[in-house]
Amino acid sequence: SNPTPAGNGKDSQYSLDEFGRYIPAVNRFPSSASNAGLKPLADSIHTLGLKFGIHILRGIPKTAVEKNLPIAGSPYHAVDAADTKDTCPWNPDNYGLDASKPAAQAYYDSIAELYASWGVDFVKADCIASHPYAGGEIRMLSLALGKTGRPIVLSLSPGSAPLEKIDELRQYAQMWRISDDVWDLWHSDVPYPQGLGDQFSRAAQWAEFSEPGHWPDADMLTLGSLRPAPGWGKPRQTQFTRDEQRTLMTLWCMFRSPLMMGGDLPANDAWTTALLTNPEVLAVDQHSTGNRMRESADGLVIWMAKPTSGEGEYLALFNTGETEREVHRDWKTLGLAGATYKVRDLWRRKNLGKSTSANITLAPHASVLYRLSPR
Repeated sequence: SNPTPAGNGKDSQYSLDEFGRYIPAVNRFPSSASNAGLKPLADSIHTLGLKFGIHILRGIPKTAVEKNLPIAGSPYHAVDAADTKDTCPWNPDNYGLDASKPAAQAYYDSIAELYASWGVDFVKADCIASHPYAGGEIRMLSLALGKTGRPIVLSLSPGSAPLEKIDELRQYAQMWRISDDVWDLWHSDVPYPQGLGDQFSRAAQWAEFSEPGHWPDADMLTLGSLRPAPGWGKPRQTQFTRDEQRTLMTLWCMFRSPLMMGGDLPANDAWTTALLTNPEVLAVDQHSTGNRMRESADGLVIWMAKPTSGEGEYLALFNTGETEREVHRDWKTLGLAGATYKVRDLWRRKNLGKSTSANITLAPHASVLYRLSPR
């Protein structure tokens, strides 16, 4: 809703309604004129058979508190809801909401009702899952969305969400981030941004906690054209090598992460589109169970999972090291019952024949993804 070019800045300006709720700025969303909000945009998206999501920051606008605007559908005002000692560390726009005050729930109820009236299907809430973990606001926002009667997915950001809060996360959210922002680099020595190679250990920690309707989220897919204004670095094509791009997709699918494209889709080249649309790879993300890291040693990482639709096994081999390596693993050492399996390379969509083992040379940061089927 920011009418000015910059975000996360102290001089940013926003459009609010009379109840202290962010609404789209008409100069950026012309279809929102005459108080239409985002509904015309949502309606247009829905006619394409797609879902519509928005990204919000937890809390209440500071401007609403300074003006002490009324909270829609309640006897309260903004001052009754806000915790003016609480602000997001990287964004100055909002105060947090005090979960001990009924007015705070009323404010979340009011924005959830607004989003439902627009036809929103997905809400990503920022500055809520860590830095700090705002459990009270997660609960209030979740309850508010539930009251609307419209099925709206709640996604929590950023990470790392605390593992010890798994029961609470499952109760109130459908997705939560397992890390801070992951950008198109292999490894990072600083807290922000984080790299693809750094996600292996986090994914291994969280894999057992994935379940239908409640998904740990490994962050967006930094593929293709990262522009016009990515959150880190200059506009660019992804810096990942093609091997690293496949490794990203393979790890995310073996982990069963939500798959959120971070690039400019209309600017895709054929390679990027093929990465995102390989049905056999996507089936691993969508239709597998028992996903786990089997082995991690000396730069070789092995993940395994079961197809939900039949016998056999999904097997991913990753070289996280900086030099080429040969991999030799017979099926029994991986805990498989059969000595011989039919092997299909899911990225190449090619049958490799029958085999008693995996024998492959992997370039640095490269990977393979197989489906093993009994003879």
